[in-house]
Amino acid sequence: MMNKGCAIVTGGSRGIGKAISLKMSEMGLPVVINYNFDKAAAKAVLNNIENMGGRGIIFRCDVSDASQVKNMISCALSEYGNIYALINNAGISQIKLFGDITLDEWHRMEGVCLDGVFNCCQAVLPNMIHNKSGRIVNISSVWGVHGASCEVHYSAVKAGVIGLTKALAKEVAPSGITVNAVAPGCILTDMLTEECSEETLRQLAYDTPVGRLGTPEDVAHAVSFFVSESSDFITGQILGTDGGYY
Repeated sequence: MMNKGCAIVTGGSRGIGKAISLKMSEMGLPVVINYNFDKAAAKAVLNNIENMGGRGIIFRCDVSDASQVKNMISCALSEYGNIYALINNAGISQIKLFGDITLDEWHRMEGVCLDGVFNCCQAVLPNMIHNKSGRIVNISSVWGVHGASCEVHYSAVKAGVIGLTKALAKEVAPSGITVNAVAPGCILTDMLTEECSEETLRQLAYDTPVGRLGTPEDVAHAVSFFVSESSDFITGQILGTDGGYY
């Protein structure tokens, strides 16, 4: 890919975000690796990128805070001049009965998983609109499409990401910007293994028609398609990456 600017990957220090960061570098884009807590993990991803001959920086930012997001975008523009791709991956999850979800937990889920997407999109769009090009890829979830018991707040915000994706795609398409989303199914990450027992993981793999859990790389491949020039005429789409789970 011709270098048109950098790629920003939120939550880029581990799991799906790490795989996406590495994939963006393979595509020839400098990568801004966003993290909030684990600086060592973000540095490790950057080291991998640099060892492969790529470029990048790390940036600590809580995406639910609009002012922090604006600082991150300003840093990216100062470092690389333009932003070509934004991948909104940062997220949290929680398994809890609906009646037990506190208002603070609801707001935190909304803040990271939905407000974070809003904040980042709004911050990068002036540059993309000026350039008349850009790629925005939002990471939703299979539960945002179908809903999940005991994950009502997570399902709700991920459904919100899908609505945002479809509406924003129509609004910015005349400016040469595409907006799409990937909806992963059961992906083998720390987030999943911390919440599920070995027995549950085996059942999830059994329930997935391809016979296995997904990998972060599976999601990164889907993201790379939406970032690539092969997807020029595709926008407002939700790509299920779930091994046929739904």
